[in-house]
Amino acid sequence: MARRPYDPRQQAEAAFKAATVKTPEPVPMPKAPPSPPGARETVSLRIDRDVLDFFQEAGPGWQDRINDALRKVAGK
Repeated sequence: MARRPYDPRQQAEAAFKAATVKTPEPVPMPKAPPSPPGARETVSLRIDRDVLDFFQEAGPGWQDRINDALRKVAGK
């Protein structure tokens, strides 16, 4: 009878160790420094075309007008 070229016990222990070894926890991303009061954030926002057209009809400053409308709805 030929000898096995590997040791089943060593393979079992290696498989168990690989399955039970804890992976290191991911390093948390550093928090951004607080924004100064009144600073604006860049965001991506989906707005219906007709709503966007309404705010853009009056020309430049449409983003400020949207911000003012949202501020009013938010009670600010």
